[in-house]
Formats: sequence, structure tokens, C-alpha cells
Amino acid sequence: MKRIAVIGAVLDEPKKIQKTFNDTIAEYSHIVRGRMGLPFETEGISVISITVLGEMDEINSLTGKLGNIPHVSVKTSISKKTVK
Repeated sequence: MKRIAVIGAVLDEPKKIQKTFNDTIAEYSHIVRGRMGLPFETEGISVISITVLGEMDEINSLTGKLGNIPHVSVKTSISKKTVK
């Protein structure tokens, strides 16, 4: 069963890891439903939220891959309700 989730990510050095981060999200484009990014240019930080609809394995895999990128912190909030 699928679930809806929001993955929140903070990129501490976005210029260094932006391509890796974006390439990782592109691998999971089939579950991504929306993305919003807020650059804090003077602070050198970006905050990104990604809304996904997918199987738990896919959501956890994406979260894990993003969290393994240096200078990236992630947290995921997952709906309790399953969807078809």
C-alpha cells in the first residue's frame, strides 16, 4: 500500500552538493508529487520540502539516500492512512 509523505531537507552547503541532491531526487521522480525550495543565500543554506506518494520501501530508500549525502539533514513525516 502507498502512503503520502513529506521529506524535509536542509542543505548546509547547497552549492557543493546541489547536483548530487537533484540527481538523487530525479531517480525517484515516479513518486515525487511536488517540491519546494527556499534558498537562504546569505546564510549559505537551502531548505527543501518534497511531497511523495509511494510504497514505504521507496520513501525510506529516497530518505536514506538523501541523508547519506554530506551536508544534508533530512526528516520524513509519513501519513498514517494508506492510499491505493
